[in-house]
Amino acid sequence: MKMHINGKWVDKDEKIEVKNPFNGEVIDTVPAGTPEDVKKAIDATVEGYEINRNLPVHKRVDILLKAAELMRGRHEELSRTIATEGSKTIKEARGEVTRAINTITLSGEEAKRILGETIPFDSMPGAENRVGYYYRFPIGVIAAITPFNDPLNLVAHKLGPIIAGGNSVVLKPATVTPLSALKLGEILLDAGLPPKILNIVTGYGHVIGDALVTDERIRMITFTGGPEAGKEIIKKAGLKKIGMELGSNCPVIVMDDCDLEKAVESCVSGAFWAVGQNCIGVQRLFVQKNIYDKFEEKFVERTRKMKVGYQLDEDTDMGPMITEHEAKRVEEWIKEAVNVGGKLLTGGERKGSVVQPTVMKDVPKTCRLGHEEVFGPVVILYKIDNLDEAIKEANDVVYGLHAGIFTSNLNTAFKAIKEIDVGGIMINDSSDYRIDGMPFGGVKNSGLGREGIKFSLQEMTEPKVVCFNL
Repeated sequence: MKMHINGKWVDKDEKIEVKNPFNGEVIDTVPAGTPEDVKKAIDATVEGYEINRNLPVHKRVDILLKAAELMRGRHEELSRTIATEGSKTIKEARGEVTRAINTITLSGEEAKRILGETIPFDSMPGAENRVGYYYRFPIGVIAAITPFNDPLNLVAHKLGPIIAGGNSVVLKPATVTPLSALKLGEILLDAGLPPKILNIVTGYGHVIGDALVTDERIRMITFTGGPEAGKEIIKKAGLKKIGMELGSNCPVIVMDDCDLEKAVESCVSGAFWAVGQNCIGVQRLFVQKNIYDKFEEKFVERTRKMKVGYQLDEDTDMGPMITEHEAKRVEEWIKEAVNVGGKLLTGGERKGSVVQPTVMKDVPKTCRLGHEEVFGPVVILYKIDNLDEAIKEANDVVYGLHAGIFTSNLNTAFKAIKEIDVGGIMINDSSDYRIDGMPFGGVKNSGLGREGIKFSLQEMTEPKVVCFNL
């Protein structure tokens, strides 16, 4: 496939191979973009901003809703693209496409609701003759940098509100999974989006990243990825708005008054969905001691029933990690945890890019599995005496994206809601729950700002005050 710059699909002599992570088969190539390509893309996007800011809202709405309709017609094609270039099983990929359609639809709907308010200027003595209001206006050119783990829906979460808000965008999709993003770009253009509003540059981050984030014409960077990359962007960006979702090692608390079967099923799904390459996936499970042994037995038993293999097989429950390099990293973290006292309950084996779903206990917080984001199919069980201990342990990390708690006691639930330092907490569900309309983001090293279409639109627009002196 080709990248999209200044209204044209552009190829390059130097190519990047896009490979199926299960078997290494080359499924396509994309151009290896350069800093000069980034400059051309930004040049075009500056013009695109002038086009989109002057488009009537109803036209933006029509484009986005038409794009959602086109996505429905290409549902299986998009699903197979996600599952072939990435780690998700075909069943997981179909779910992502459905969500991405919802994300683009929500963007069209929320474009109608970028509202302002009247301001009571006469609440200030001396301003009795003044009346006014504020409205929100687009901020300009936005750089969007997206990850591999949701290669369609997380792109939709950037592009949808950018377009809805009247901005323009240079998109840099993940190097290993660019095809889904390019197909969404095709769909938006087929839906009538003026071409210069959307520019897509494929390439290696270390080659084109600085040219994108340091350009003074970029007014906002919206980034989803790892905290180290996020910190580097902040150092280099200059005076720009920043929106960042940087991951977590999400805690889930299981109290002894919960529905045990529901907790086990939900947490197994939450731990191993998308091979654990999921910023809100379950990594740390704190189980009250009265039910710990039973929970561990059932959790391990359920984990061992998962079918691991080729992600395009209809009966596969969990596919490969995104690269063999990442699989080796997770294997190394598991071995490190075992060497300092952690116990393997199941899994731990790796073959190529496939890591078996892994459950551990007694993992010290000092090792990487105990305090960093593993971003792989590993979950750790801990035995806790009471809620206070669980909350203390849940908070004792530098992340705070999502958490979960299973309990039948409202007082317990509300104590956890108040005291766990996260951006979202799920009651009687694992941390791995999200709908595309809710505010999504975290505290501490988990990021800056909030996504979710309505909330992204607040980040991607600014209020302008209008005051009449009568």
